[in-house]
Amino acid sequence: MTDSFHPSNKRAIEQVLDILRIHFPSIKEDKINEILEQMKDPMKYQFSSTLFVAEDGRFNVKGFAILFYMPDTHFCFLDYIAVKPGRISSGVGGAIYERLREEAHLLKSIGVFMECLPDEETLCSDKSEIKQNQSRLAFYERYGARPIIGTSYEVPVNDGDDCPPHLLFDDLGKDYQLSATELKKIIKAILQRKYPTYCPAEYVKMVVDSVKDNPVQLRDYKYLVNNIPLEKNKAIKNLIPLIVNDKHDIHHVKERGYIESPVRISSILKEITKLDSFKVMPTRDFADKHITNVHNPKYFNYFKTICDNFPEGKSIYPYVFPVRNTTRPPKDLSVLAGYYCIDTFTPLNKNAFVASRSGVNCALTGAELLLEGHHTAYALVRPPGHHAERDVFGGFCYFNNASIAANFLSEYGKIAILDIDYHHGNGHQQIFYKRSDVLTVSIHGNPSFAYPYFTGFADETGEGEGLGYNHNFPLKENLTGEEYLVVLKKALKKISAYKPDYLVISLGLDIAKGDPTGTWSLKASDFANNGKEIGKHGFPILFVQEGGYKNRTLGINARNFFDGFLSTRIK
Repeated sequence: MTDSFHPSNKRAIEQVLDILRIHFPSIKEDKINEILEQMKDPMKYQFSSTLFVAEDGRFNVKGFAILFYMPDTHFCFLDYIAVKPGRISSGVGGAIYERLREEAHLLKSIGVFMECLPDEETLCSDKSEIKQNQSRLAFYERYGARPIIGTSYEVPVNDGDDCPPHLLFDDLGKDYQLSATELKKIIKAILQRKYPTYCPAEYVKMVVDSVKDNPVQLRDYKYLVNNIPLEKNKAIKNLIPLIVNDKHDIHHVKERGYIESPVRISSILKEITKLDSFKVMPTRDFADKHITNVHNPKYFNYFKTICDNFPEGKSIYPYVFPVRNTTRPPKDLSVLAGYYCIDTFTPLNKNAFVASRSGVNCALTGAELLLEGHHTAYALVRPPGHHAERDVFGGFCYFNNASIAANFLSEYGKIAILDIDYHHGNGHQQIFYKRSDVLTVSIHGNPSFAYPYFTGFADETGEGEGLGYNHNFPLKENLTGEEYLVVLKKALKKISAYKPDYLVISLGLDIAKGDPTGTWSLKASDFANNGKEIGKHGFPILFVQEGGYKNRTLGINARNFFDGFLSTRIK
């Protein structure tokens, strides 16, 4: 987390400060308050401050770390890392450190620097501290991080000071050769920004001038057997968590002309795995309340009940709709389908609920992974979801996966939804139309010719508190990739102005040339350009799969999109 204002963050921060006081009993309250100020005002302190928190799933903090990033010198500094007492050797500390190393890699940092109290009796007269200091240095050695030698960094600021710290360097497994010039700038930045009132100018100059070795030398391994760091110390890859709906294929409507088929997922998987940039993650289970917080519980119960009662292989399609009297729904479940649907081509069958319910779990898993610190996650699901509104299903969609994930994330900050499916994201618009904490943006075919026909106009901008927080970009029937990119940039500009904490993208691939449900002519190279444009923005992003029905090119377009996205992805 990078802010201390949101209620959920405040709860975690309170626990973090309690752990901090236990581990560092001598820390003063003004120093604790400064930690919060550093998160709020990066311009003042000349570095961004990110708090990493390890929780147990019940919002109990088990450990934390605070990482500074100084962009002008391209390095990270680990300010604090601590685990709740009683959790030593639980793996929490290692998990936190590995996570912040991933963060440093995403920031394209040259590495992570940190201070650690010395393990030599010549530097530390308090012998009771030596054993603990040795354990800490041994921990960092497992990742290849060791003290920098040949400088005066260990010289005390004041006469009589005891246990001056080592400055450690972790090159993130890149075998990075740190130059003397770089180290001088880094030391100066650390001492001046972290200790602005403690380290006088002459002391800073003395330490900086003491750097002579080029390249900089690190202390030999002291605690590792055979001097071999952990295997995971190899260069970190920017892997995207991939959550695949493993129950999607039970929803297989084999009727002629039904194009929302299981092959869609395998087509995408076959191609994106060629990038070697995804890590398949298991789907987690979430309570029904996350769905009924977004969808009407009456609709949820109807959908579940009717699917449970269907014989295998049988489907029904809505055919009677409540145009005149919506207040008196029929009791017959098959007739009632039209009460909860917006079209005649989205079937109900025995497996529709199970597949859709599993898709929701995938999207929520991706959302939770963002909360755990991942910058990107991809929920590869079907059936899609963005046409499902609070009370109705349609357009092959039953539960609005992306909206449910967005609502879940809204407990932790401001959210933006960007829908780049060929068809208007009417579900997102209807669900959040009166809210200002979730910005909804949709780029789609004009409803004058494109499903769902009755929503998606440019003058639909929100209502009440949500006025101005819904933006539609209805586009012409024939559109090139170049023209689409111009509009995408405008949409992203609106999102950037909103400054969301998390961005959910409804990833429709039906904007491609030849898609049976669309009319545009985007090629693989256009998808790569779209991915590059989105990758330039630093929001944590959850991609949720929506449409895309030309299976011959579907996976190729997905691969090109993510290849472009990863080429420019920044924090």
